Amino acid sequence: MTTTALITGATQGIGRATALALGRAGYRVGLCARTESNVEDLVNELAREGIEAAGAGADVGEPDQATRAVDELIRALGQIDVLVNNAGVLIAKPIEELTLEDWDVTMTTNVRSLYLMTRAVLPSMRRRKSGTIVNVSSLAGRNGFAGGTAYTASKHAVLGFSRSLMLETRKDNIRVIAICPGSVDTGMLRDQSMLKSDPHRILKPADVAETIVHAINLPERALVSELDIRPTNP
Repeated sequence: MTTTALITGATQGIGRATALALGRAGYRVGLCARTESNVEDLVNELAREGIEAAGAGADVGEPDQATRAVDELIRALGQIDVLVNNAGVLIAKPIEELTLEDWDVTMTTNVRSLYLMTRAVLPSMRRRKSGTIVNVSSLAGRNGFAGGTAYTASKHAVLGFSRSLMLETRKDNIRVIAICPGSVDTGMLRDQSMLKSDPHRILKPADVAETIVHAINLPERALVSELDIRPTNP
């Protein structure tokens, strides 16, 4: 039986790599991101590899759009067996320069979207007594860094959300996995003037994606609730 995975923030970075990795592992793949043309391009790319995929353009931090995206993808691919909450934004600024809009965008994208997407898919998982929810946090969910007040607060929230959700849902055979990568070579990181790293030594999106696939594919009775992923030799 083919399993369906839904990935948010699916067209760039870790999300894109995860969509490709899950598709190549035999999953049907539901793609969700803000820019519909990018979603369509990735659906077509996956189709050329023989991967069954469907997409929905949506801002998953907005209630109506999150619900619509889930409904569209269920109609196209069937019930969601795996949800990968990956949509995220990083705005690294000194606190004096961090605007209220920056704060709200960070919390809406990084935290509220988890609540909205989980609320949309969880009832069906509970009825079926099966499902996996992967929340992409960060090592910043455990540690702070200069310029990261909004981002680290949001990623600490992702870990808190994941820990509590895991305790609520495990009795229904639903696994909740928090993934905490260190620095990953993505456009989101490269755009930050306050954060410097060697792209040849830090993680690649595919490293995180393969870890997510391995965690999902553990035996259903086994749950790795939190995974830290660090560069071997930073």
